[in-house]
Amino acid sequence: MRELLTAATYLIVWLLCSRVIGIESGLTKLIISLGAAIAVFVLLAIKDHQDKKKGGR
Repeated sequence: MRELLTAATYLIVWLLCSRVIGIESGLTKLIISLGAAIAVFVLLAIKDHQDKKKGGR
């Protein structure tokens, strides 16, 4: 599930950078999109770890 949400985040942020913000540089869009996708992945991993720790699993 995390991987799917990460991929969706990457694509959505890429499109936002292209269409809404109007960033022309591909490298800038890549860095921003990957940063957002990695942040979502890390946040979900932390939440999952805390849930497992709290639940005793």
